[in-house]
Amino acid sequence: MTPHNHAKEGDYAEAVLLPGDPLRAKWIAETFFENPKLVNSVRNCLGYTGTWKGKPVSVQASGMGQPSLSIYVHELINVYGAKTLIRVGTCGGLNAKVKVRDVILAQAASTDGSIVKGRFGAFNFAPIADFGLLRSAADKADAKGLKFHAGNMLSSDIFYHADGFAGYDKLPDHGVIGVEMEAAALYTLAARFGAKALTICTMTDCLITHEEISADARQTSLKDMVELALDVAVEA
Repeated sequence: MTPHNHAKEGDYAEAVLLPGDPLRAKWIAETFFENPKLVNSVRNCLGYTGTWKGKPVSVQASGMGQPSLSIYVHELINVYGAKTLIRVGTCGGLNAKVKVRDVILAQAASTDGSIVKGRFGAFNFAPIADFGLLRSAADKADAKGLKFHAGNMLSSDIFYHADGFAGYDKLPDHGVIGVEMEAAALYTLAARFGAKALTICTMTDCLITHEEISADARQTSLKDMVELALDVAVEA
């Protein structure tokens, strides 16, 4: 047990999905898991364990932003023995070629947060996904007929940027295709503690075209993304 998690040893599977929203964690468990069991409800950051296609898997809400996710990822790895962590979430688009409902596999994650520059000093550490998970997700997305993009994601600590899209203007010129708030911290901690990690996001709005996904389309797209993530997680 920790100050943030009252699960007991063995309550989590080695493979854990990480949505930000606690209610999305609940939805994932109740929609996809066989025999879901609530294992954590501290601060209503819900965690569940069940099975997917007969194999054990967990889901734990991480909250919003890199500081919150870092708490849960640190504890999942070091206290509960998690080996594979896959963030499942939504992101904004920074490239007009990426359309709403497209899936983004975050091959790497740039960041304006302190988890990288605050730790590595003169070195510009590059947080990257586990290649095996990334390759598996790409192969399975192809097999499912999902439109996806693999590339560099921005993990920003700022949701409402004072300069709007102009605050990100140099990033699309260097291949950054989407913006969210957690992947860089996930990849950095996974590297630090010897775990495997991947971020899979559905693009729900575009900061360039201002196109947004509808509520119904969002739910359908999230279902496809979660099924993809679960297939990757249980085979890792």
